[in-house]
Amino acid sequence: MEKIEHITVATNGINMHIASIGTGPVILFPHGFPELWYSWRHQLLSLSSHGYRCIAPDLRGFGDPDAPPSVASYTSFHIVGDLVGLLDHLGIDQVFLVGHDWGAMMAWYFCMFRPDRLKALVNLSVPYSLRNPQMKPVDSLIALLGDDYYFCRFQEPGEAEKDFACVNTPILMKKLFSAFGPKLVFIPKEVGFRGLKTPDTLLSWLTEEDTNYYASKFNQKGFTGGLNYYRTFDLNWELTAPWNGLQIKVPAKFIAGDLDIIYHMPGGLITLQFAINVYLSVSVIDVNNV
Repeated sequence: MEKIEHITVATNGINMHIASIGTGPVILFPHGFPELWYSWRHQLLSLSSHGYRCIAPDLRGFGDPDAPPSVASYTSFHIVGDLVGLLDHLGIDQVFLVGHDWGAMMAWYFCMFRPDRLKALVNLSVPYSLRNPQMKPVDSLIALLGDDYYFCRFQEPGEAEKDFACVNTPILMKKLFSAFGPKLVFIPKEVGFRGLKTPDTLLSWLTEEDTNYYASKFNQKGFTGGLNYYRTFDLNWELTAPWNGLQIKVPAKFIAGDLDIIYHMPGGLITLQFAINVYLSVSVIDVNNV
């Protein structure tokens, strides 16, 4: 079997690590939090065997790439700029884009900013929603769910990092990966993220080797880079005002698990049909029968 290759690419003022394998039409896989290129390893091997060139980067602030210290260095313009620069460096004109979590969010921004570089999109877990010009998104979350909602608790620089530092990193990875299901996650300030339950057994798709790999990378770089994606949520809202009301014009497929938070949030998938004006397919996966 062909092996996954690892290289470092200079793009948009940072050095970015990428994993790649295969030849043919290109699929680009941006990951989420708290993840790395490694989250896509199975898809890289499978799809490359079907005639695709598969590329999974460690996004800015994660794993081996550079992690600029400023929160303002993690906007959607920076992340999409990194990915466009990566394609330019590799001489790739267009790609299929497959994103998950924050990788999905950045993939939607990619569709907004540079649809000319995309053949089609597959996004998991995070649907596209039209921008609300009346209220900043974090304020909307606080008004709807309160300050203890995990997304809101990630906003204060250094706070989550301090909590995370109190937990052995491999155990923290198990806590984080098992915390998100159909129920919303709330983190009371007096308890902090240390209070997240440690699972009795590993999830079926997660091994000790996996958690140790993630932990080794986050021990090197820390969590601040990844958390800064949450902290630019309002800044991205401000910067994308010129795109207010924009509908996505890239053919898209959206996939959610039936235990995914977004699938159980009122209106989470309904708005998607109004936000895309070309081909859209939506699939909900029964995670107990995968």
